[in-house]
Amino acid sequence: MTAEEALRVVPRTTGAGDLFQLLRDGQPRTRAELAAVTGQARSTIAARIDLLMASGLVAPAGEASSTGGRPPATFAFSPAARVVLAVDLGATHAHLAVTDLASTVLAELEAPIAIADGPDVILGWVAQTGEELVLSTGRTLDDLVSVGVGLPGPVEHSTGRPINPPIMPAWDDVDVPGGLSARLGASVLVDNDVNIMALGEHRTEWPGVSDLLFVKVATGIGAGIISDGALRRGAQGAAGDIGHVAVSDRSEVPCRCGNLGCLEAVASGQAVAAQLAATGLAATSSNDVVALVRAGDLYASRAVRQAGRDIGTVLAGCVSLLNPSMIVVGGVVASSGEHLIAGIREVVYRRSLPLATQHLRIVASRTGNRAGVLGASAMAVDHVLSSAAIDALIG
Repeated sequence: MTAEEALRVVPRTTGAGDLFQLLRDGQPRTRAELAAVTGQARSTIAARIDLLMASGLVAPAGEASSTGGRPPATFAFSPAARVVLAVDLGATHAHLAVTDLASTVLAELEAPIAIADGPDVILGWVAQTGEELVLSTGRTLDDLVSVGVGLPGPVEHSTGRPINPPIMPAWDDVDVPGGLSARLGASVLVDNDVNIMALGEHRTEWPGVSDLLFVKVATGIGAGIISDGALRRGAQGAAGDIGHVAVSDRSEVPCRCGNLGCLEAVASGQAVAAQLAATGLAATSSNDVVALVRAGDLYASRAVRQAGRDIGTVLAGCVSLLNPSMIVVGGVVASSGEHLIAGIREVVYRRSLPLATQHLRIVASRTGNRAGVLGASAMAVDHVLSSAAIDALIG
């Protein structure tokens, strides 16, 4: 859809926040164009443009072509007006990025962590490191308007609190938004890490795909669901937790959640590493598995392909239920090459109905290890640039 087509289907605006939504695509527009689209008086448009310019969110963008007389001025969204902090926390790693309001990365860093160290240690580190990262871009905390955080466990999105996360001892019901907001002085939004990865992949690489399933295969396994173009979290934020769906022929394998035969227990990077270690190979983590596959180890390649088949058995049911047009596979184990995706394709295409797979694509993530921070940024930006937030900002 072109920008002009998008404008034609946008409802009539009623305030500066709604008017701003017409400018978020970055395309310069004149007051007359905005008046024509909204049906509002040019004086009203001019007053609201002045308010948005005073906030710094809109700036002059040169002159339009003249049709006679003085060329009219154009105005456009200025994404450099503020910055957001994006935080992607995993079981053993952290990825932080500072972005502008168009989710363009200005600075980033990755570091090893242990999420099991608990919220006090981890959130303290995130706050300190995040502030240093903001300062490294030449901005200050006054420019920081929002923080987006992804956590490796179930999150109640409405409160931002983790709920009984299996690999996060002492994190249950912790007020993550409150803790970080007090330290950084900005609004904080929290979601499951796979949800923000799905959002990041969709927004940056597949914005035209309305129905997409993002699958993360790393220390754990999970899925983020994009349906009708929007992220779907479910009633309590637990949608997409495929890692704890039982694999029927693996009922003897214990899972850390307390059940037996969970997909995560048999096909995650940690599970594959344990299988390889049992054969005498030096593997204790997902990264070790990837290194062995890339080195051409036959046993590792076979184990990863079998993990793909096990994941495919669960995804075949997801395909029948959700009917996505695309499955994107990310996470550390997905970086091992085609073995994992080949195993997934083998089973999904065999076990799903022909109609559901007629146009289904199963591909590797294009955003790689940036999916999480890009999604966390998008979540934070959407919050601070909503119509209500803009109206509140300009008072």
